[in-house]
Amino acid sequence: MNRCPITYEQCGTAKYSEKGLKMIAAKLTGLYDLPYTASELRREAANRAKKLSIQGVQPKLSASISVVDQEFKVVDQFGTYIIKPQNDIFPQLPENEDLTMRMAKVIGINVPFHGMVYGKDGSLSYFIKRFDRYGKGKKYATEDFAQLTGNTRDTKYRFSMEKLVSVIEEFCTFPVVEKVEFFKRIVYCFVTGNEDMHLKNFSLITKNGKTTLAPAYDLLNSSIAINNPEEEIALTLKGKKSNLKASDFMDYYAKERLQLNDKTVETILQDMFQAKEKWEELISVSFLSDDMKEKYSKILEHRLKMF
Repeated sequence: MNRCPITYEQCGTAKYSEKGLKMIAAKLTGLYDLPYTASELRREAANRAKKLSIQGVQPKLSASISVVDQEFKVVDQFGTYIIKPQNDIFPQLPENEDLTMRMAKVIGINVPFHGMVYGKDGSLSYFIKRFDRYGKGKKYATEDFAQLTGNTRDTKYRFSMEKLVSVIEEFCTFPVVEKVEFFKRIVYCFVTGNEDMHLKNFSLITKNGKTTLAPAYDLLNSSIAINNPEEEIALTLKGKKSNLKASDFMDYYAKERLQLNDKTVETILQDMFQAKEKWEELISVSFLSDDMKEKYSKILEHRLKMF
């Protein structure tokens, strides 16, 4: 019995569930494998990197969906999806990112439509719909926190969590609302072992005259991919990146720096405690290996207990 890599539902002998296909496009009745192996996708990403605006550490490809041909097509322009193949250094990143993004949605974090697609070698690649695109080649104004703070890819880790508060206050239309959402994402990243949320992994987007946090992206449990990293977060909090305590997040950052009230902080934490059962269910049916599932669950258990 197969499990759909888009919905996690069982789908018999098919590779994808009907529901999963309809989520990509209403008239999609099937989906062919990507016509590349994982290594060919990485090579293709390297060859096209200079033409694309989505460069980063992980190999990425721009793609669009063809309902007629029933497949994702790699493109240089006007792509509405980003595809990330298997990494040749860090194992199971597509499976990891898809699961972590799915878990984020459980606690109400806004995430774009995403899933996984098979390649011709049977490997899974992660896909995510671009939230900054609409119509034919039109873009919403979107800037990541590196751009907003005058930093680059080379300096994206040289910043503090404290300084990000002023970014939200300066640029967001309703900063009080966005600070609540930001704190939720920060705690979520910590409890799910994401120690790589640098400046380029947070963005603001302007739609209909309102500037807010962009939908969450690049969420993954990097701790299990790196295997016991030395740091717990990417940007310093109280001058440190490891040996963090619950009070650093709750009392110092949430209440003192973000100016959130006790009830708001408590509600966010309670939402996470209540989500644990659903999170564990998702981990168990995810496409991670049994070893990775166990590591994921252990980090989640340990970090939640801290609060």
